[in-house]
Amino acid sequence: MTIISQVKSELLRRNQEYIEKVDSYDFWNNHIKFVVDEALKLASVYGADKEIVELGALLHDIALVSNVGTKADHHTQGAKIAEEILTNLKYQQDKKERVVNCVLHHRSSKNAENIEELCVCDADILAHFDNIPNAFMVGVKKHNFSKPEQFKAWLQKDFDDLSDKTKETFKDKYENIMQVLFGEN
Repeated sequence: MTIISQVKSELLRRNQEYIEKVDSYDFWNNHIKFVVDEALKLASVYGADKEIVELGALLHDIALVSNVGTKADHHTQGAKIAEEILTNLKYQQDKKERVVNCVLHHRSSKNAENIEELCVCDADILAHFDNIPNAFMVGVKKHNFSKPEQFKAWLQKDFDDLSDKTKETFKDKYENIMQVLFGEN
């Protein structure tokens, strides 16, 4: 069993526990699988270490899935949980540190210190655009959005948070999404 399959198995176990005991929200199917997919695409484009990127993407929201801490501190709590999981799986120390830093710095591409972290940061944002119905549901349930302008501002902030390189490659798709959702050019 590979490290990726072991981590994914642990994530899916925690995800199912969250669904059954905390809330019906399915982190895997609504968000994380999209992050992993986008992160691997970006890793290919940017020449990043795919194993580090995939593990970082799998673990980026592990604190939320584990119901530890708050949304505001889920990156720091998640880094601790990721380190614990990877230590228990006897993952190489140097690689473990790189994955933990992907989790720690995933909140904004401005925090990314290397290309792997950048891939996870940008993928976390791109995943919102891959699953617009979920983004709207989160906006209503978690952020109490009730007006289209609130969603529009949220999506614009997400786009603005992308790294310059990813923003440039995603720009046309972003503009198409905004046109469909809000009638914008």
